[in-house]
Formats: sequence, structure tokens, C-alpha cells
Amino acid sequence: MAPPVAVSPLIKTARYSALIAGIIYGKKRYDNLKPIAAEERRIEEEEKKVREEQERIAKELAEASEDTILK
Repeated sequence: MAPPVAVSPLIKTARYSALIAGIIYGKKRYDNLKPIAAEERRIEEEEKKVREEQERIAKELAEASEDTILK
């Protein structure tokens, strides 16, 4: 097996620069998207509560219409 080849300092610098730039971009992107996602989760939770309440009411109405003397 051949010994490893020395990598150019220019290539090393470019690789680490790209790595650091990617980390910085990811942090900015995460900080930008985090409040949007939190708002979406809050809205979804409110909608879920409303939907569950509507399902509960519909179920009660269905049970009430089944329990009649006129069967």
C-alpha cells in the first residue's frame, strides 16, 4: 500500500473555510426558522383542541340521537 500523499495547504484551508461557513450558515438558518416552527406548533395545538372539542360534541349528539324511546 502506498504511503498517504500530503494534501496542499490551500486545499486544507478551503475545506476548513467551507466547514466553518456551513456551520455559521446552519446556525443562522436554525435561528431564523425556530420561531416560525414554534408558532406553527402553537397554532396546531390550538386547532387540535378545537377539533377534539368538535369531535366530542359530535359524539355526544350521536349518542343522544341513538337513545330515544321511539326506536
